[in-house]
Formats: sequence, C-alpha cells, structure tokens
Amino acid sequence: MQSGYVYLMANRKRGKTYLGVTSNIGQRAYQHKQGVFEGYSKENGTALLVWYEFHEDLQNARRREAQMKKWKRDWKLRLIEENNPEWRDLYNDLAQ
Repeated sequence: MQSGYVYLMANRKRGKTYLGVTSNIGQRAYQHKQGVFEGYSKENGTALLVWYEFHEDLQNARRREAQMKKWKRDWKLRLIEENNPEWRDLYNDLAQ
C-alpha cells in the first residue's frame, strides 16, 4: 500500500489556490515551485505549499481530494487558516 498526500498550493495569502494529490509531497511542491506543470498552477504561480494532509493509503488521499474539489473556496481558505494562519510556505519544513 502506497501512502499519499492531499495538498493546497497558493500564490499568496488568500490568493489563488491549487488542490492536488501526490505520493511525494516534497517532490511535488518542488515541481510547483519550478513551474513544470502547464496550466492553472503555472499560470497563477501557485508555488507556496500552504496545507497538506497525510494518508496511509493513496486511494484515500484521492478520495479526499475529490471530496475537497467540491468544497467552496471559503471552506478551503478556512482549512488553511486554521492550520497555517500566517500562510507560511511549508515546503521548507518538510524533511528533504
């Protein structure tokens, strides 16, 4: 069984956000920072890792992502602010 993460990237405090899922949070956040993904994330500069959630099973992470994609924007912002009120970039906190 492979573990996974659901994560939110942002371009600034209360700015544009991007919701995703990955099995390697450090690598994925780095890829966002480098702008390797064409489309929404690159166009909007969502390069700050502002929230993530670990799941023992990647399939559970994917289900959680699908659930959260239906959420209102305000709900996602509240989740970030409850866990990261300063909107710090959590990338540097990850064990590399």
